[in-house]
Order: sequence, then structure tokens, then C-alpha cells
Amino acid sequence: RRTANQGGSFFIHETMRCNKQSISISDQIDILKQRGLIFNDEVMARSVLENISYFRLAGYWRTMEQDNSRHIFREGSHFEEVVNRYNFDSELKTLLFAAIQQIEISVRTRIIHFFSLAYGAFWFLDDRLAEDRNLFNENLIHLRTELSRSHDEFIAEHFRKYDEPDMPPAWKTLEVVSFGTLSKLYKNMNDNALKKQVARSFNLPQHKCLQSWLATLTIVRNTCAHHARLWNAHYSMVPRMNDSMRGNWITNRQFSPDKLYPTLCCIAYWLNSINPQNTFVCDLKALLNKYPTVQPSMMGFPRAWETEPLWQ
Repeated sequence: RRTANQGGSFFIHETMRCNKQSISISDQIDILKQRGLIFNDEVMARSVLENISYFRLAGYWRTMEQDNSRHIFREGSHFEEVVNRYNFDSELKTLLFAAIQQIEISVRTRIIHFFSLAYGAFWFLDDRLAEDRNLFNENLIHLRTELSRSHDEFIAEHFRKYDEPDMPPAWKTLEVVSFGTLSKLYKNMNDNALKKQVARSFNLPQHKCLQSWLATLTIVRNTCAHHARLWNAHYSMVPRMNDSMRGNWITNRQFSPDKLYPTLCCIAYWLNSINPQNTFVCDLKALLNKYPTVQPSMMGFPRAWETEPLWQ
């Protein structure tokens, strides 16, 4: 097979075909045992592997390996701890999905409200309000596609009643588009003063901070929705962590920016601006206490994080 490199020249390498075959649950357990993973209850392990695939669980045992190329486990590694990590991650996704739902609904409401009052019902169709014309056109394609998939009665009722414009007003259309599309739409608006008003309504200092948080939250939301791993994951998109914030915030910056912790900080702060009586901080602490062997540091939590003003 010929492959081009960055310089445009070609080199030839041997084609590798994957000839792996499916193996039984018993064989999966035997392979893991041969690599050093300890099973206290093989009946339970079989039940787990019948319902949660080998490679979905693999992300939770990688840090137990002392040799990642041969997948040899460190001494004292237990399958039950793998399941413990998985269960923690599952409950964490449930907690975050509920929190993000509150944020998403509030963000939709405020973006629609601020921009519709300023520019009318169909501001999202006005390319004069866009910073980037190409991105405006891309967003418009997504809006039309997502709108066409909607089965909401208020959308169907609108089209039965009206012919023009070819899309409903913002307070209808933007209720049925994805959070990612809404995030991109907000980012591409050229009225920074109005964008800042939206950000300030969430107790954020400026619009660039909100843009960053929206983009990051979209990734975490999709991770939850697609049942992917939050625990010990790395993220290519990281939120802006301003030093100065209008509400209770963090002071310790000794954490990995590409881990989950900074996004959890954003969620906690955001919820405090929406509903000061929210229980997110208490719920997160309770979840961590429920799983004492799951190390918060694996998600980027710094030492003494609980003493931060945000987490009090």
C-alpha cells in the first residue's frame, strides 16, 4: 500500500489485516486472569461482561496495567475495582446530565430572549449579525436539518399555520436544535455587547468565557449522552478559567486543564448563578464519598479542593 507523507513523496508499507475473532465470556475472563487481574467472584464477573462489553470496561482498567503494550496488570489489581470505577462513572454521568439539562434550558432561554428583544423574531436568519459568513451558512444548514427532524407539536402547528419565513421564530426554532448548534450560533454573533449581557446574566465576566464554557459543556454533554467515559478522560477542548469571577470561585490552579475537574467547576458555578439553592456540590461530594477507592485526582481534582470557596 502506498501512503503519501507531508512532503508529498510516497513510501510503501505492508498492509495489516485484522483477523481477530470473537471469543467467549469465559475466554475473556481467562485472558484477564493470565494477565494478572484478580477475580473474587467469577459468577458476578460473567454477569458484568454479558452486559458491559470488554472494551467498554477496558478504559477503566488501563491505569491498573504495569505494561500497557502487553496489558499486564500490576500486582493486586481486582476486577471488582474495575466495576467499581465503572459504576461510579455511570452515576457521575447521571448527575452531570441532570445538571447540564438545567444549564442548557437556561442558556437557550436567555440567548433567545436577549437576541429576540434586540433584533426581532428571526435574528438567526440575518447574516449581517454574523462574524463569519461561512460559519453562518453552516449553522443555517444545521438549523434547517435539525428543524426538519423535529416532531414537536408546536413546530408542526407553526408550519400548518404559516408559510413565510420558511423557519419559525427564534423562540420555537432554537428550542429544538442541538446544544452544539446553539453554542456555535452564539459564538458567531457579532454583537459582543449583547453577548456580554447574556454572559453577565450568568455572573460571568465576558462573552469569551461563556463561549468557551458552552463549547466544553457540549462535549461533556455528548459524552454523557453516548455513555462514554468521564472518569480519567482527557479533553481536547478546555474551558476558560478566569482568575477573577463575580461569584465564589477557585484559587488553586494546580490541576490538569484537560481533565474533568475544571468543567465540574464551571458546572457548579453556572448552577449557582441559575439556582443558588441547587444541590450539585453536595451531590457530587456524596457520590465521591460513596466510592472512596475512586481517586478524584484521576479526574484532575487538586489537593484540598473541598476548601475552595466554590466547593464550600
